[in-house]
Amino acid sequence: MELIDTLHEKYKIVSIIGMAKNAGKTVTLNKIIEDAYYEDINIGITSTGRDGECEDVVTSTEKPAIYIYEGNIIATTTGSIEKGDATVEILEVTNYRTSMGAIVLARIVDGGYIEIAGAQTASEMKQLSKRMLDYGAELVLVDGSINRIAVADPTVTEATILATGAVLSRNMDKVIEETIHKKTVLELDEVDNYIKAIIYKNIDNITIIDQENNIKIIDLKTSLNSGKIIGDNITEDTRYVYIPGCLVTSTLKDIVETNKYYKNIKILVRDGTKVFIPPMQWLRFKKKGIKINVLNKINLAAITLNPYSPSGYFFDAENFKEKMTSYVKDLPVYDVMM
Repeated sequence: MELIDTLHEKYKIVSIIGMAKNAGKTVTLNKIIEDAYYEDINIGITSTGRDGECEDVVTSTEKPAIYIYEGNIIATTTGSIEKGDATVEILEVTNYRTSMGAIVLARIVDGGYIEIAGAQTASEMKQLSKRMLDYGAELVLVDGSINRIAVADPTVTEATILATGAVLSRNMDKVIEETIHKKTVLELDEVDNYIKAIIYKNIDNITIIDQENNIKIIDLKTSLNSGKIIGDNITEDTRYVYIPGCLVTSTLKDIVETNKYYKNIKILVRDGTKVFIPPMQWLRFKKKGIKINVLNKINLAAITLNPYSPSGYFFDAENFKEKMTSYVKDLPVYDVMM
C-alpha cells in the first residue's frame, strides 16, 4: 500500500515532522503530493515555517523543490507566492500576518514549483487547515519546519508522519535508536479524562494534584530552572505534577534529587512534542521509576526513511528499512527515496 492510501483512508489533516534537517521531510511531502495527483486526490498544503526554497536559508545546502498540481489548495504568504512559478487563483486573504506578508488561501490553476510559508501558531494552523478543506481539499498536509515539531500537536492535526534518516548519524543503529525513542515519546499514553479536565482549568501554570484531587498552583509557567521548586512542593500525597511548556533533563534530575516521593507521582505534559530528553537519560529516569503521561496522545501514522545524508555518506536502503521495520511493528515504514 502506498503512503497516500494509508493517509487518505483515515485522515483529513496530517502533519509531517523531521527528526532533523535533511531527514527527508520535504521528500516525503513531494512523494505524497505526486501519489495524490495520480490517484486523483485533491490535497491542501501549508507549512509552519518556510519550505520549497531552492537553498536552505540556515545551512546553505540545496533543498528539494516542491511541485504542486492543478486544483490543489495552498495556504502560504504573499511573499512566498511571488517566488514560485505555479499559476494561482487567490481564494481568500486572511487576517494572519507574517514577516513574509499576509497568509492567503489559493488554488493552483497551472501546476508548478511553489514556496510555502504558513501560520506561526497552532490556532492559526488549525483554522487554515479547516479552510483548505472547505475549499475542496480532501487531505491537508502540514509541513513542520525545524524546531516546530509542535505541529504534531493532536489538537491541530489528526495524525503525524515522522521522517528520519542517515543525517542523524553515520551509525545506522544509532539512527534507529533515536527514531524509536522519538516514537516512544510522541506516543506517550494519555492521563484519564477527569485529571485532564482539572489540568485544562490551570493549563498555563505548574499544577500539583494530590490523591484527593486537591490542586496546588505554583506561579510558574515553565519548568526550566524550576525543578527544585517543583520538588519542594511534592508531598507524600502528591499524585500528579503538570508541567506546561517543555520537559527537559535538568528538571527531572532536580525533582529526583530534591524529593523522595517522586516514584509516587506522574509527570504530565501537554503532548509528546514537549518532551526533550535524550534516549540514555530517558532510560535512566525510567529505571528510577519516573512516570510521564500526556494530556493528548499523538497519533503517528507512518515513519519515512531517507538513507542518504547531504554529508556524502549513505546506508544500504534495503538493510535500513528491514532493520527499522524489525523494531517498528505497529506502523508502516516507507523508504521515500527508493
